[in-house]
Amino acid sequence: MATAQVRPLALTLRPRSAIRAAQLDAGLVVGAAALTALGAQIVITLPFTPVPITGQTFAVLVTASLLGRVRAVAAQLLYLFAGAAGLHVFAGGAHGLASLTGATGGYLIGFVGGAALVGRLAERGWDRRPWSAAGAMLLGNLVIYAVALPWLYATAGAGLCTHPFFGAYIPKMVCGNGFLLTLYAGFFPFVVGDTLKLLLAATVVPSAWGALGAARRR
Repeated sequence: MATAQVRPLALTLRPRSAIRAAQLDAGLVVGAAALTALGAQIVITLPFTPVPITGQTFAVLVTASLLGRVRAVAAQLLYLFAGAAGLHVFAGGAHGLASLTGATGGYLIGFVGGAALVGRLAERGWDRRPWSAAGAMLLGNLVIYAVALPWLYATAGAGLCTHPFFGAYIPKMVCGNGFLLTLYAGFFPFVVGDTLKLLLAATVVPSAWGALGAARRR
């Protein structure tokens, strides 16, 4: 039996006017893209990988849960377009097509797929409780990595081991295994941070639903 679709949190007070509804949609999309850009400026660099720790994932997961699939995807596409067009919105103020085609480009493109899945699950009510919200965001994170890790290997791969900077911090045993090297540079360093961001994000939207319900009961 199919689960009924519900409105995501940001659309619970949707205007009846078509014009105002369109204005709301535009504002939500731009706002979500801006929040992702803001999260990208929170950067912690690591010596053994070109992939930094940022606040982008948190922004992607939260806004997708708030906006639903279509608007969340639109927001991430707008974010990618803005960065590719020259705005300094990628991690640490990076910009341009080189950021999309380089080693970290898979994470950026993966944001679109992750946002689509989390937004879709929010439309199925997964955002109402912390544990189901965490499950949705975990799946969204896995989608991001499913794009990012093969991309990282294809664009950087074994070259990381001979890189004049990164190579000095990568164990020799890792360099002999492409799969392990990719995990070492693109996944293992981010597990703890991603888990913390995921758990924090998974409390935000259910808490907002609870606050909205309490306000309506007054």
